[in-house]
Amino acid sequence: MTVHGILLAAGRSTRMGRPKQLLPWQGRPLVRHVAEVALASRLAGVVVVLGAYAGEVARALDGLNGALRQVMCAEYARGQAASLRCGLEALPGSVRAAVVLLVDQPLVTPMLINHLIAAFEATPAAAAVVPRYQGQRGTPVLLAERLFAEVRALEGDHGARPLLARYADAVRWLDVDDPAVVEDVDTPEDYEHVLREAG
Repeated sequence: MTVHGILLAAGRSTRMGRPKQLLPWQGRPLVRHVAEVALASRLAGVVVVLGAYAGEVARALDGLNGALRQVMCAEYARGQAASLRCGLEALPGSVRAAVVLLVDQPLVTPMLINHLIAAFEATPAAAAVVPRYQGQRGTPVLLAERLFAEVRALEGDHGARPLLARYADAVRWLDVDDPAVVEDVDTPEDYEHVLREAG
């Protein structure tokens, strides 16, 4: 099964007050770190969706290998659904599922992404694979191809969440012992917290 990644890196970072994509993380910009994590996993390829700060974000990705493709989302300001739609449209036709990665989750690992892929391979009828930590729904989320058409019709700043509710009976929950799936970087305080978590 061909599974690609979609890295959403188009946001304006209004709550952070500066571009989240470019925050320093272990000596490199955050977007590059997350892209490298994705490329180190079993994903067959990664699409990075650009929007706000596109030029700087693109430069931060310079030199990454050919499995990574950058696309500009002209409607990024309309919310996460628009970015997700741009990412889906950039995928090759052979893709059976997409793992949606957020640029503000630096603690996600290649192993976690691989667990999502393995769970989908084990239950290919699933509409989605969603990680869960101590009962709390997390991200990244794997979306099966059967949802792509409906994802393209979404609007707003909530991504695929409405579809996950609509197809709740077809969601494969993946319980993980890893708080990374529920930790993101929306504010300066969040950033300081994940820096401490990373040691």
